[in-house]
Amino acid sequence: MAFCNRFGSLLRHSISQSSASKGQGGSMGALLNSIRYMSSSRLFVGGLSYGTDDQSLKDAFASFGDVIEARVITDRDTGRSRGFGFVNFDSEECASSAVSAMDGQELNGRNIRVSFAKDRAPGPRGGGGGYGGGGYSGDGGYGGGVGGRDGY
Repeated sequence: MAFCNRFGSLLRHSISQSSASKGQGGSMGALLNSIRYMSSSRLFVGGLSYGTDDQSLKDAFASFGDVIEARVITDRDTGRSRGFGFVNFDSEECASSAVSAMDGQELNGRNIRVSFAKDRAPGPRGGGGGYGGGGYSGDGGYGGGVGGRDGY
């Protein structure tokens, strides 16, 4: 039942947005986008300035509704921003209005991209690399060791 209620409210919201755009051809896209991201009051914000922190991100989106959480993703080794973050709203309507208003706008000197966050695919995620070393060593061989030999 909750699924039907959520689907109905998203459908009504999409239809009202498409009628507000006065039939400019985007109604089907808006409808499909709403269905695709049905679970979302969570937004992805990309293109953030490295100076943007959690509080300034929250402040930038607070005018659209109650922000539950705003988080700038940081590199685990350096602690530096990775240039993107997430904003969670208490309602889908607030999130939708934030996407409409903030996508492409400037925040701390950078134009940001705002969209509904996609759920992660289940299962293990790949980590980088795998081969720890190797490459051309400058002594005529590949992979290390003296003269390209690894001591075998």
